[in-house]
Amino acid sequence: MKISTKGRYALRMLLDLAQHQNDGYVALKDIARRQNVSKKYLEQIVPMLNKSDILLASRGFQGGYRLAQSPDKYTVGMILRITEGSLAPVACLDHDPVLCDRSADCITLPVWQGLSRAINEYLDSITLQDILDQQQATFVNDYSI
Repeated sequence: MKISTKGRYALRMLLDLAQHQNDGYVALKDIARRQNVSKKYLEQIVPMLNKSDILLASRGFQGGYRLAQSPDKYTVGMILRITEGSLAPVACLDHDPVLCDRSADCITLPVWQGLSRAINEYLDSITLQDILDQQQATFVNDYSI
């Protein structure tokens, strides 16, 4: 399983918004500059996030985007499911129940189900706030005399 650029950039964009949540609405051009990402690419990601009610948008001179909720309400798994679709490691797990004709006799199905469970549990256990806290702890401990 590979996470696409879309998923990675969406996560970076939302982390940027979380870092600047006290700045009000943040313009896409500012996020693009700080993240070294094309503004055009972010414009393609925003509609997906808007549909999922993750972002609040404001138009006009001081317009931009902000998180609809606090960073501890958004998990990496949630964000990646919005941008990537299913996080299933094999196509037969894209549906529940499994629709594969061979599922009753598939000796490897439990392996893929276990992998899928591990991926989802891990990604759903990490929030944007967790990532920010980890970065802050690294920054605080990264000093020299």
